Amino acid sequence: MERQEESCIYKTPDAPVEARVQDLLSRMTLPEKIGQMTQIERRVTTHAVITESFIGSVTSGGGSWPFEDAKPSDWADMIDGYQNAALATRLGIPIIYGIDAVHGNNNVYGAIIFPHNIGLGATRDADLIRRIGVATALEVRAIGASWTFAPCVAVLRDPRWGRSYESYSEDHEITCELTKLVSGLQGEPPKEHPSGYPFLGGRNNVVACAKHFVGDGGTDKGINEGNTTVSYEELERIHLAPYLKCIAQGVSTVMASYSSWNGSKLHSDYFLLTEVLKQKLGFKGFVISDWEAVDRLTKPKGLNFRNSLKISINAGLDMVMVPFKYERFIEDLTSLVESGEVTMARIDDAVERILRVKFVAGLFEHPLTDRSLLDTVGCKEHRELGREAVRKSLVLLKNGKNVNKPFLPLDRNPKRILVTGTHVDDLGYQCGGWTKAWFGLSGRITIGTTLLDAIKATVGDKTEVIFEKTPSEETLASSEGFSYAIVAVGEAPYAETRGDNSEHIIPFNGSDIVTAVAERIQTLMILFSGRPMVLEPKVLEKTEALIAAWLPGSEGQGMADVIFGDYDFEGMLPVSWFKRVEQLPLNADADLYDPLFPIGFGLKLNSSGN
Repeated sequence: MERQEESCIYKTPDAPVEARVQDLLSRMTLPEKIGQMTQIERRVTTHAVITESFIGSVTSGGGSWPFEDAKPSDWADMIDGYQNAALATRLGIPIIYGIDAVHGNNNVYGAIIFPHNIGLGATRDADLIRRIGVATALEVRAIGASWTFAPCVAVLRDPRWGRSYESYSEDHEITCELTKLVSGLQGEPPKEHPSGYPFLGGRNNVVACAKHFVGDGGTDKGINEGNTTVSYEELERIHLAPYLKCIAQGVSTVMASYSSWNGSKLHSDYFLLTEVLKQKLGFKGFVISDWEAVDRLTKPKGLNFRNSLKISINAGLDMVMVPFKYERFIEDLTSLVESGEVTMARIDDAVERILRVKFVAGLFEHPLTDRSLLDTVGCKEHRELGREAVRKSLVLLKNGKNVNKPFLPLDRNPKRILVTGTHVDDLGYQCGGWTKAWFGLSGRITIGTTLLDAIKATVGDKTEVIFEKTPSEETLASSEGFSYAIVAVGEAPYAETRGDNSEHIIPFNGSDIVTAVAERIQTLMILFSGRPMVLEPKVLEKTEALIAAWLPGSEGQGMADVIFGDYDFEGMLPVSWFKRVEQLPLNADADLYDPLFPIGFGLKLNSSGN
């Protein structure tokens, strides 16, 4: 027995990764290999399923928790339980647990929620984004997970897209600069690190995932999961460019896109997944499918799944996010291999890639949770970082009706102020989609500071703060008693296709609420949104100041830091702000570029906008 253990190269931590991969691969049966290619959802996961089917990965979808408001330690208990089941299998291959920690560990109650990517794009601060990656990695590791499906490096070409807020910018060069989240999550690779090879710096890092490969931000009319109609040259210049930056940083996984390129669905595109990504770009990590994406290769969904699976695996998918019907997946893939429709060489390539990432990630040496990290979840240091990110993401679009008389910063010692609007005291609206639930929620959904909380904490003790979600006629009639008003309106949370929008009108009668107040009281308007919205002339004319706050997350104090003048505005528009929706798509490289506010626009406290 001792000799057999000594000959297990894959169990030797100091052995070269490739030697460990090949040694383990040589010991695996077909069911064990197919198990490694299978990712299932927590809700169908049991210890028996993991051990009997040799499952390689488990995931929690948006809103899938051990139970509501579970503590980080509850997550760690659950994930460690699954991990121990995997370690009890014949070869003891650990699972890799993946989650959508896309703006902090956003599925976990009490975790820090950072601004969504479009807000981070307004900061133009690559090092800030790297530090956010470092903090997120700690909070993900603390619950036992080792993989996050981030960053989204889509280049946003049309804000009608329901995932607009997941993009840093319409400009591929800005997007490329801000891919540093990869190095924050995974660690900074050494200079001699081979491009395309996966990298993980240490136990406090997590595997990153560049998504969604490729062109998802460029679909016609911004339709989610739609068709991107561009030449290969344009696809390469705009949409592929950020992936080169991610691969250079050693990104370990890439997620394929639901969308199509010139009519070819990415999950079945051999040219892009294999010839371009794996061969031309030299990517040595593994490609993961999106949620039930193989089912979506046909209409109706799931029709002839076996054939869809054959096409997608042969195209270059290495691991499939099943997530529920794993028995069908395993049965059909086994049948495809036995019939020769999928070769053993393709299976071995996929499993090699998955094992390579698991070895690089140190999962064989440290498969279980480091409980010493539990206190990092939502810690003061991370909340300060979130507050900094909020400050830097705010874009000042207007400051005063008179060019010589800026309205901001606000007086922090007025006698009486009105704070109103649908978004002024709603943490869920402030955080947006992908927060506690897939589509997001309203209300006090986690621990954090709303805009109202921040205002109350900032103004003087003698200031009377009148808060009304919707301003009453009685309050507006007594408008002479107010020094100023702060009105916060915007979008309700959404994600993916539910967010597709061709109108961009501020919901909940937002424009009417703003103008009703601004007609009687000097007003600062703060807009919470995942993209530019219609700014009606009456809103622009009647308000004294206007801020695009994007979806700032849980640390609302960062907004008060800036509007009361402790810090200056730094944010610059990451996208072009249209005058009319009929102009869409509108990008800075358009022949007829006539925006309301151009990309890069952003005022300082000592400047005004009319």
